[in-house]
Amino acid sequence: MPTHADIRPSGPRTGVWFIGARGSVAVTAVTGCAAVVAGLQPSTGLLTETPDFAGVGLPALSSLVFGGHDVDHSPLPKRAEALAAEGVLPYHLPAAVHDELAAADARIRPGGPLPGDGRSDEELIEAFRADLVEFVRREQLARAVVVNVASTEPVPAPGAERLPASSLYAAAALRAGCPYVNFTPSAGLHHPALRAAAEGCGLPYTGRDGKTGQTLLRAVLAPMFRQRALSVRAWSGTNLLGGGDGAALAEPAAAAAKNAGKARVLRENLGTVPEGQVHIDDVPALGDWKTAWDHIAFDGFLGTRMVLQTIWQGCDSALAAPLVLDLARLLARSHEAGLAGPTPQLAFYFKDPDGGPAGLTEQYAALLDFAATLRGTR
Repeated sequence: MPTHADIRPSGPRTGVWFIGARGSVAVTAVTGCAAVVAGLQPSTGLLTETPDFAGVGLPALSSLVFGGHDVDHSPLPKRAEALAAEGVLPYHLPAAVHDELAAADARIRPGGPLPGDGRSDEELIEAFRADLVEFVRREQLARAVVVNVASTEPVPAPGAERLPASSLYAAAALRAGCPYVNFTPSAGLHHPALRAAAEGCGLPYTGRDGKTGQTLLRAVLAPMFRQRALSVRAWSGTNLLGGGDGAALAEPAAAAAKNAGKARVLRENLGTVPEGQVHIDDVPALGDWKTAWDHIAFDGFLGTRMVLQTIWQGCDSALAAPLVLDLARLLARSHEAGLAGPTPQLAFYFKDPDGGPAGLTEQYAALLDFAATLRGTR
């Protein structure tokens, strides 16, 4: 069986530049891509590898070249080994794709701003832009897509003098001519200071906040209640998670940014936001695993009161990684086709998308229509 290193893409290479390149999602995506290309694992969860996307002209998985920014310095092979020890990755994979992980690690550049960094916003944006331009030049890439998978930031304070880190990276992506994906609830391109730049960039972009677990299930269940004319009185939830996300979301302001997307899914699919909140608890012992519990109180015929409870237990990075690869490939193809601006056709992937239908079924139909459109631009 050939290894990933033995498989050469037949066409031009495409860069995937992760913001948060040493985090669990990015490491799982790099490891998983290498494993699928080498035939070590099936492409489960990769929608873009299904027959519905045949002939769309997406960049081959074997053509993807990974790099990124991060403030952490742990080598990717070691990060993959830690994820394997937690059961996130198959135990043998880090060793099997060590060379691919080491190559990606060598392309990661220092992020920021760190405490004590005296550079202005403009200086930081320019430094990040230069890293992206050098990545494309050095690796001889046709294009590179920037994907934000860093930890969730608090909502920026009104009138804040400095841009949040996510917006610095987003601005750098636009200046470097790179399509942009915001897979987090952080501001990114949604910051008011970047509105004009986003509108005039001539690049495709999409986001925000990947729909991977609890909210994915909400997007399925909420239309059911509305379509059956059942009145939802209350919808409460609890998330237990560890790892970097657990630590980041222990900050109330960051949790509020995350929960805004969860509430939006209910509002758009129910027509109202019922009573209840989502509580997020940091449980470090869980690592990359998450338990999400929902309690839904609803009224049926003649006011009969009923309850539906759901429990979702999953691994966030394993749920997110194939979506991230899908989005990078779809946005790269959009860029090749000359598309620009927000991409509401990709709402299927997000809690807080840039327009498009609200229901998951309608979002999936829009995604397939988009694939057909891209297929027709070849």
